[in-house]
Order: sequence, then C-alpha cells, then structure tokens
Amino acid sequence: MNLPDLADVEAASQRLAGHIQRTSVMTSNSLNEAVGAELFFKCENFQRTGSFKFRGAMNAILQLPQHVSIVVTHSSGNHGAALALAAKECDKTAMVIVPKGARPEKRQAIERLGAEIVDCGENLEDREVVLAQVMTSHPEAVFVPPYDHPEIIAGQGTAALELLEEVGSLHQLWIPVGGGGLAAGTTIVANGQIDVICAEPELARDAHDSLRTGRLQSAMPPSTVADGLRTALGQLNFEILRHNKVAVVLVDDEATLAAMRLIWNRLKIVVEPSAAVCLAAMLRDPKRVAARAGIILSGGNVSPPGLQSGRC
Repeated sequence: MNLPDLADVEAASQRLAGHIQRTSVMTSNSLNEAVGAELFFKCENFQRTGSFKFRGAMNAILQLPQHVSIVVTHSSGNHGAALALAAKECDKTAMVIVPKGARPEKRQAIERLGAEIVDCGENLEDREVVLAQVMTSHPEAVFVPPYDHPEIIAGQGTAALELLEEVGSLHQLWIPVGGGGLAAGTTIVANGQIDVICAEPELARDAHDSLRTGRLQSAMPPSTVADGLRTALGQLNFEILRHNKVAVVLVDDEATLAAMRLIWNRLKIVVEPSAAVCLAAMLRDPKRVAARAGIILSGGNVSPPGLQSGRC
C-alpha cells in the first residue's frame, strides 16, 4: 500500500469542503505564560461528531464506489461515530465493532448516528476476531480502518493544513498519538519544515517504543484514561513517523487529567483526556517547546463533571 503525500492531503482538503467544519484556533495568555511559548490550539473538539476522526472517515467514504452499501470498522468511539455520520450522509449502512468497556457517551453517539454496534472485548485482538466474523457474514461490506489507511491519514492531515493556513508559520506541531493517523497526516503536512512532536500515555507507550526500537510493538493493556490512544500504532503510520524521525514523549494519566482540567478552565472548552496529553507533555518539559507551537485538540467526547458515568 502506497504512503500518502502532501498532494493527497491537499486533495482531501478540497474533497471535504462543505462536509467538515473548519474548526477554530484558540489561544490563551495564561497557558502561554505557563509553558513559555506562544501556543495555538486547533479545536477539533468542535469538529462534527466531536473529534478530528470525521475528516478521515468522510474522506474515505467519499472515495468508495457507488455500489458499496455497507461499511464496517472497529473503534473505541470517535472513529465509530465519525464513520456512522459519514455513512449516513452518503446513504450507506455502518456497522461498528465497539469494546464493551468503551465510554457510554461514545457508544451512545454511534447508536444515535444510526450505526449498528457489535460488541467485542477490550484488546485489539478481540476487535480483529469480531471484525473477521462480521466481514464473513457480510461479504459485500467494505472495511474502513480507524487509522492505518492512506485515505484516513490524508483526511486527518487536513486539520494541520487548516491550522497553518490560519496562523502562518509554526516552529512545532504537537499531536497526540494512538493509532497514528493524525500524527502521520500532520507529519506529511509539516513536510520536513516543522518539528513534529507526539505525546503518548505512559500506559499506552507502543508508539514510543516502536520508534525507539525500530520495530512495531503490540498495543499495551487498555488501562490509560486516554481511551482514544489505547490502540496500537498502525504500520503505515509507523513508517511515516519513523522516516521523518518524529519524537514521542510520554506522560502519566495524572498529568493528563490535570492538563485536561486546565484546558477546561483556561480555554473554557471541554476536551477529552486524549486531547490533553500534548499540553501535559509541554507543562512537564517546557524547555522542549519552541517559540510558536501548534497543538491539535483531538476531541471532546467526554461528559463534564456531574454528568459523567465513568472515570475522566
């Protein structure tokens, strides 16, 4: 499978016009002072379905042949909701394989958008077993991967493209990394001209270890509070990040939750833990942050205090 390039991201941006939100960019003097840099927050928590995932899902759906009527994926929530809405808008049926322990608000969003949920266990292996069963039962269906596919990567890269169009030149781009679609798409947009730094939970450090060892590592047990980053780094994304020598910094869950609350308080917006790992990493090591840095806030699908049914 060919790796996507900048032309693919630019084509995706044109394709997605009229389908996605051009999300806002926010700044905060107090957060700038805390880190010692000028920070630009790309608010993908305001994207349709509440995360950047709609970009990749819609880009993939728009390129499917007309006769395809069923699309299938596996997801802990955000990609599943994104695919559900993309399928709905393109008159297709979506089936989403969801871990039983996924956040209730994310499961509810998938169902609300019209997709059929198929339960699975908590590990990636559990998802893949159920996926194989579903594809056998529906041979006419097309699998739309959550992160490890050229069309998904190109779609996710449009967030960074918009950020740079809005704020001009940046010295760094900070991206949360799980499966790596957003990180890979952003790296393509950086095009060797901007330093890309990924942040990852200590409890889901396979991307860090994969790039350190040069060999793709398996996912760790799904225990981090940043549920959107629990999955393993994809093969294509690994190749893109490795080729571009992208660094991955690790943060613990306590720091992530503190950074999430800080974003809520200072920017007055709701983000989920996965979106807060970059700010957590910056606050942990502010000397690493360049003078002008962009952060993609990847999503906001979490219940605010008083409404949440699980840990956040």
